[in-house]
Amino acid sequence: MIKITMKIDGMMCAMCEAHMNEAVQKAFGVKNVTSSHDKGETEFIAETAPDEAKLRETVEKAGYKFVSYSTEPYEKKGFSLFGKK
Repeated sequence: MIKITMKIDGMMCAMCEAHMNEAVQKAFGVKNVTSSHDKGETEFIAETAPDEAKLRETVEKAGYKFVSYSTEPYEKKGFSLFGKK
């Protein structure tokens, strides 16, 4: 699993965040997307790293400016009553 963080210019409010979340969900078939207009970023988890051109196209079609993106490995955090082993 990969965590993708996109830097985006142009989001001004919660409606912008919702619009960006919906665009990413449709383009990449992911369920959980989080956007922040304050931070100017959108984050989501995917099975594989997406193509930069598709990221850029998705952001620009939604009406915002794609600035950059980064990826990092993502591991689900398990729940344990006894802490880490």
